[in-house]
Amino acid sequence: MPDRPGGPGFRARVGPPSRRTRVLLLTAGVLAVLFLLFVMFAGLWTDWLWFKSVRYSSVFTAQLWTKAGLFAAFGLAMAVVVGFNVWLAYRLRPPLAAMSVEQQSLDRYRMGVAPYKKWLLIAIALLVGLVAGAAAAGQWRTWMLWTNQTPFGVKDSQFHLDVSFYAFELPWYEFLLGFAFSAVIVSLLASVVVHYLYGGLRLQGPGRKASSGAQGHLAVLLGVFVLLKAAAYWLDRYALAVKTGAYKQVDGWTGLRYVDANAFLPAKTILFFVAIICAALFFLTPIRKTWAPALIGFGLMALSAVLIGGLYPAIVQQFQVKPNEQAKETPYIQKNIDATRQAYGIADSQTQQYSPKATTNTEALKSDAQTIADIRLLDPNVVSPTFQQIEQQRSYYKFPKTLDVDRYGNGQAGGQDTVIGLRELNLAGVQQRNWINDHFKYTHGYGVVSAKGNQVNDKGQPVFTESGLPSTGALGDYQQRIYYGEETKTYSIVGGSNQEIDYSTDAGDKQYQYTGESGVSLNNPFTRAAYAVRFAEPQILYAGAITNGAKVIYDRTPKERVEKVAPWLSIDADPYPVVQNNKLVWVLDGYTTSDGYPFASKTTLGDVTKDSLTDQRGRTLTSVNKVNYIRNSVKATVDAYTGEVTLYQWDDADPVLKTWMKAFPGTVKAKADIPTGLMPHLRYPQDMFKVQRDLLGQYHMTDANSFFNGTDIWQVPVDPTTNTGAVQPPYYMTVRMPDPAVTEASFSLTTTFVPSKRDNLAAFMAVSADPGPEYGKIRILKVPGDSNTLGPKLVQSQFNSNTDVANKLNTLKIGGDSDIEYGNLLTLPVGGGLLNVEPVYVRGRGADYPVLQKVLAVYGNDNVAFENTLEEALKKVLGNATTVTPTTPTAPTTPGTTPTTPTTPTTPGTVNAEQAKAIADAQKAFNDGEAAQKAGDWAKYGEAQKALKAALDAAAAAGQQKTG
Repeated sequence: MPDRPGGPGFRARVGPPSRRTRVLLLTAGVLAVLFLLFVMFAGLWTDWLWFKSVRYSSVFTAQLWTKAGLFAAFGLAMAVVVGFNVWLAYRLRPPLAAMSVEQQSLDRYRMGVAPYKKWLLIAIALLVGLVAGAAAAGQWRTWMLWTNQTPFGVKDSQFHLDVSFYAFELPWYEFLLGFAFSAVIVSLLASVVVHYLYGGLRLQGPGRKASSGAQGHLAVLLGVFVLLKAAAYWLDRYALAVKTGAYKQVDGWTGLRYVDANAFLPAKTILFFVAIICAALFFLTPIRKTWAPALIGFGLMALSAVLIGGLYPAIVQQFQVKPNEQAKETPYIQKNIDATRQAYGIADSQTQQYSPKATTNTEALKSDAQTIADIRLLDPNVVSPTFQQIEQQRSYYKFPKTLDVDRYGNGQAGGQDTVIGLRELNLAGVQQRNWINDHFKYTHGYGVVSAKGNQVNDKGQPVFTESGLPSTGALGDYQQRIYYGEETKTYSIVGGSNQEIDYSTDAGDKQYQYTGESGVSLNNPFTRAAYAVRFAEPQILYAGAITNGAKVIYDRTPKERVEKVAPWLSIDADPYPVVQNNKLVWVLDGYTTSDGYPFASKTTLGDVTKDSLTDQRGRTLTSVNKVNYIRNSVKATVDAYTGEVTLYQWDDADPVLKTWMKAFPGTVKAKADIPTGLMPHLRYPQDMFKVQRDLLGQYHMTDANSFFNGTDIWQVPVDPTTNTGAVQPPYYMTVRMPDPAVTEASFSLTTTFVPSKRDNLAAFMAVSADPGPEYGKIRILKVPGDSNTLGPKLVQSQFNSNTDVANKLNTLKIGGDSDIEYGNLLTLPVGGGLLNVEPVYVRGRGADYPVLQKVLAVYGNDNVAFENTLEEALKKVLGNATTVTPTTPTAPTTPGTTPTTPTTPTTPGTVNAEQAKAIADAQKAFNDGEAAQKAGDWAKYGEAQKALKAALDAAAAAGQQKTG
């Protein structure tokens, strides 16, 4: 019987493993390394395939080669510099080390290193090279900006250099300087270790502590270090123009102040020359054979840095600035104001005084008829559950938490304000979840749902203009399948013989095969293996459902697609859908930014774009945390069916965009290439507006003395309709600003301001959001401080404290069985005063969605209405102004102005049939408008005005054709 393991007589095998074991271990090791290499390669390969599929492969290759070039160049430079200094330190070792206990101890290490010194040198050089190369590769944006820079055409007020120096050149020079410092410091430390190991440096024993070779080597390295410090002092002079600190309640204050210009600037110049002299003393050390002059010089430089660079500016601040701070700082404050307003695009904002009246009359309301007619009752932030319940159709569809506001009507800008949402895919609603269903069957959403912004039906529900499954209505024919959307966050495999679920009806499921050009082909087994690794899904390798012609589509949200093809852009948090040219596309606003605009205060995009809807809309992401220059330079589209990404140049004067277009040629199309059907739907972006309004809270003060005293600081009010404590979001709505130059209402983005730490209204601000000559024009109505005009919080308090309103609200709650939801509180300048309107929604206990039941309105400070409809509320707060028949002028008008009596166009000869029809239509529209105004029905009045303008335009066109 053989001995059992561990029993008597058993002997364990001692010695090296068998050949078979070694082969197995070696094979396992090789396979493991190959697998790790394949995992790394799979990410790179699949990225290349994705960029190729969206036709932006040049972006991928430009980034790849730039990163690789920087990695190689700076990695090699660091390896050579450090390796050379280690080699030089070894060559300069003394031939015989002094006999001492210290050196005897080091002998063991020298003997241990001796057989491997060559490989150790290579290993050290490679290690520091890899680290340096990786750090340099991360500077690819800085390199591209430097090599492709475009002048701003604007010079800073201190050094009179073009802004491009600070935005594009200075960051690169600072990186080079930092890299050089790193190379010298690492070389110095490595050299010290080698010199000590081989006896060039001694800590113990009598005599010299450093050999002549070690002394000379280290002195030169220290001299180079001090010389680099001199260069740093020189660059620091220019960096003062973009230095950031807190001043006068501005956390991101940027630029020189009095002490910078009159103390720090001359101090940096003096220290520059001191460092040059000190460096020269270090370079002379090998010749003079003594450290004394260099060390004395270095000590004097350090002392100078403390006295000249620290103590002297403190003395200037204490004894020159503080006794007369306003006079000293005013010129520099003015520089900051001018630069900040220019850098954020608010230099041309127009401010006018506006004293709101408590009452109005018919004459005053005539020019604001369109504003009143288009008051938006449907809050896109409240009605998403309503869309979901009424128009979801199937459990595997969903709408976003916040819907969008656009304009539709007659195919032109200035159409009806419309609330719009897409029926996107929601895999959480699929009853049978498995890999096939999640990635092969349920692949896309279906259709647009839209509703009039200014109307609800008799049940308080939206008046839909596009609805059903498939969707039908006012938007006409378009590709309704949504393969790319905000909620589409997983990959799908389409094409080949795969039959997807298109949509479901009572008769059953409709099948569909994807025919779009999007996606990466899975015909290649190697590609399938790469995606199996990328998605950590081995079934992709062998699944029979993947047939010839199958493609994988991924990275499907519009924002991530644009961010990948344009990594130099910051993307607005709110993409919005548009139906145009028989297509459904997502529109995204892209921002170019910089943190190098001299004297312009910096801001953090992620902070200033937060409001009460941030968690619903998403957040703005930026590669630069703090910026002090921003432009909405790009409009991007993503086709919801094909995933095609298109970038359009929107701001053709932006030097940052021009620089990036040089870096990535051919990726951005000209503004003239924007489709004509898309142009009317473009709008001024919210995040840009929120950045500007945050700055205008202080920078509306253009006088340096007022800014210094801080007597008129504004802030964005807290949203009174929520209990989050977050600020009120801006609102899109059609409004006419009370400016003689503005003759009609336009689609605008609006906000209000309150004084710092107060709740009364300080100002109303609007920017024209419609493409055209007025696009981006910011107008501010500044309310007198002693007017006690109600801000949003006080308006809400006025609603809540009104006895009649409180009683009606209690009735709506029905003993606690219903919940009240307040819609957006809209502030509108009409009739010489301010009208505040707020829809009130009621959600019954157990109900899935809210319905609009009441409308709150207040004009002035006291006249409060809480009625069933907007028309009834307006009648109450505006008094008889809405029921007086207007006088009849004879000149044609445009929507938003006084109704007119249509007149026959003056044309030779008789009136043709087209003219006669147009004149009849105009007369009918005019009569309808008069009847609507008498009844106080401002929605119908607005529609009649639009019909009147269309009829008059048709009559004029018919007359011209006849004359021609």
